[in-house]
Amino acid sequence: MTYEKSCGAIVYRKFHGNTEILLIRHIKSGYWSFPKGHVEGNETEVETAKREIKEETGLDVMIDDGFRETVQFSPRRDTSKTVVYFVAKARNYDFVPQEEEISEIRWVEIGQAISHLTYDNDKVIVSKAKAFIALMK
Repeated sequence: MTYEKSCGAIVYRKFHGNTEILLIRHIKSGYWSFPKGHVEGNETEVETAKREIKEETGLDVMIDDGFRETVQFSPRRDTSKTVVYFVAKARNYDFVPQEEEISEIRWVEIGQAISHLTYDNDKVIVSKAKAFIALMK
């Protein structure tokens, strides 16, 4: 059995009184999700999440590690993957998609995000993140 670990975040911003989150569409699969990627070397989970968000979107973020949710699944036969998600506030809003991996990036009102997301696990995570962000006002 092979084990993989990725880290990422539900990146949000306050825009005209609304909370919007950043969704990315992957080139290979076409699915909508959140920025994330594999842990490299001795990186912490937070360091991985920040690096991957920057690489995939060009955004700088402030991670709130008070929100930490994990998802486990099997992407391939004999492979177990864990993805750790944080909540992160965007420091800048102009994204630049990583050409090799990302076909599209969108800011979506958090209440509308579930209709864009492909996987049920992501829908559960965004619901939890919405409640967490609401408490931060």
